[in-house]
Amino acid sequence: MPLLITALLLTLFGIAMVFSAGQTDMPDKGLERLWQRQAAFFGVALFATWMINRGTVRLIEWSAWPLYLLSIVLLLATLLFGSGAGTAQSMKGWLTIGGRRLGQPSELAKLATTLMLARMLATQRESIRSLVELWKPLMVVGVPWLLVMAQPDLGTGIVFIGICFAMLFWAGVPWQLLVMLASPGVSLILAFSTGVWGAWFLILVALVLWYRPFLVEGVVLVVANVVMGVVAPLLWDKLKPYQQQRFLVFLDPNIDAMGSGYNVIQSQVAIGSGGLFGKGFTLGSQKRLNFLPEQQTDFIFSVVGEELGFVGVVVALFLFLALFLRATRVATRAADAFPGLVAFGLMSAWFVHVIVNVGMTLNLMPVTGIPLPFFSNGGSFLLVSWLAVGILLRISAEGRGQADALGL
Repeated sequence: MPLLITALLLTLFGIAMVFSAGQTDMPDKGLERLWQRQAAFFGVALFATWMINRGTVRLIEWSAWPLYLLSIVLLLATLLFGSGAGTAQSMKGWLTIGGRRLGQPSELAKLATTLMLARMLATQRESIRSLVELWKPLMVVGVPWLLVMAQPDLGTGIVFIGICFAMLFWAGVPWQLLVMLASPGVSLILAFSTGVWGAWFLILVALVLWYRPFLVEGVVLVVANVVMGVVAPLLWDKLKPYQQQRFLVFLDPNIDAMGSGYNVIQSQVAIGSGGLFGKGFTLGSQKRLNFLPEQQTDFIFSVVGEELGFVGVVVALFLFLALFLRATRVATRAADAFPGLVAFGLMSAWFVHVIVNVGMTLNLMPVTGIPLPFFSNGGSFLLVSWLAVGILLRISAEGRGQADALGL
């Protein structure tokens, strides 16, 4: 019940902020009515959640394969018939037929991949102790991840990576192995500084000598990190100018204040101007004058900061923290491995979304167009979020039932 109440409060909070986002000094009928669309999808989501609660965890487990295959087909279709939206006009994230956007298959893919990965890891008989043994779970995540990155959608790609590492950790994969798995990507990011990359490389070599993986694995891992350090400058030169500009703006938005840096600068101004209690519900000046970009989706957290101030931000983050803790509690009390992995995977997806979205509004993360769970306007995103809530409620109910049967 606390999980359901928390999700309801977050959703109602989000609908209120979508309503506020539509109240501007330059009225836009489409923007003004978005909260009604969000509320309608909320009604559909509640019905879907009720339907899930009529089923069983075993039915959810059985559905992993069909949902996973369906999500792959839809992602492939998106590459052919997709279009962008909001701050991500250049990507193909929305399945679009006849000029009408039908939804974002990547949202379903995140849920389906979580279920499929949980099913695979739950059947793992022995503990994973080498990188080679990770090929199956990496393939489960890698196929939809590659299709999402082909759109290209970096923000959603980050969510897939977060789900993968979180679920591997919950499945008992040693943290040392996870660090080594992530090391080539870390080397690619840190290669901007020779000194920083060199320090990281020495730490990695020490970790490899301590953990003592198979000789071939250790050699391949070290070589891969060296290659990433070498090719990083070459990859930078291959990036398109606008892609390079996004990275540079992340380091200093003022280098292109009226271009690539405009969004994050306006977001920081909006949040900073909110003060302790904010300017009042629907009264945010940055929002009302349409200075704040995509205020109903990607930057809706900025509306919270401007209109409700520090207090509103704390309330929103507290509700998200409560959601994470309840989902983790469900995972720890699950009846067996599969539901526990699913619960932790769903929590990790929400966690990455919140961290990246809030971070980009404060310029702590690059702007990637990733929405805020239960807040950002978007029917498919809200529906999938509530499907996740329904799955967690079903897992929690069966976990309590088995505990009661055992007299615990």
